[in-house]
Amino acid sequence: MLFSRFKTHLPTPDEALEGRPERPFAVPDRHTVLGNPLLGPYPDGLEIADFGLGCFWGAERKFWQAKGVWTTLVGYQGGHTPHPTYEEVCSGHTGHTEAVRVVYDPAVIPYTALLKLFWESHDPTQGFRQGNDVGTQYRSAIYTHSPAQQQAAEASRDAYRTVLQNSGYTDITTEILPADGARPFYPAEGYHQQYLDKNPAGYCGIGGTGVSCPVGVAPADG
Repeated sequence: MLFSRFKTHLPTPDEALEGRPERPFAVPDRHTVLGNPLLGPYPDGLEIADFGLGCFWGAERKFWQAKGVWTTLVGYQGGHTPHPTYEEVCSGHTGHTEAVRVVYDPAVIPYTALLKLFWESHDPTQGFRQGNDVGTQYRSAIYTHSPAQQQAAEASRDAYRTVLQNSGYTDITTEILPADGARPFYPAEGYHQQYLDKNPAGYCGIGGTGVSCPVGVAPADG
């Protein structure tokens, strides 16, 4: 009963698992496809974007295939439990969603292009689920790293909301919040990183609505 409740109910800080002061597992050094470091250091001029759009296996592949993306890694974000494990996140007792961190060159791929890829790669109207995957860890989310990113994300949401509703969809449930110190990104276990490169026939629950997101809807990149 408790497990079922937390599949569709975000825990409060008091309800969340305690977590730990350090990551309890190792993270690989380099991206298996792009060859660049996962945890940095990242070259000057690159920027970071964080997205949650369902199972992070398929979500990560969407972004590493984009020209201008320097590296990607998957992890947990938006919850309360420090340095969670995959099993803890799947229990619903941490409050995290499965997230993809995208390190990109804004001179090659602007943040607005990443937003378009984000919106069109999943259904952002489903709340605590994505397709057949049910749970708070599958919720749609954007965690921003600057006021410009926040403004661009909100503008893209507002524009996409209109075209989705005109196509018969309900309202967007995506949470758009600053990453800052309150929503750190915790890298996932090594076997999750670039999972679909290591397991080409592996599960991918990512699927969009088929509704195109307007291009150039955001006023600024960042």
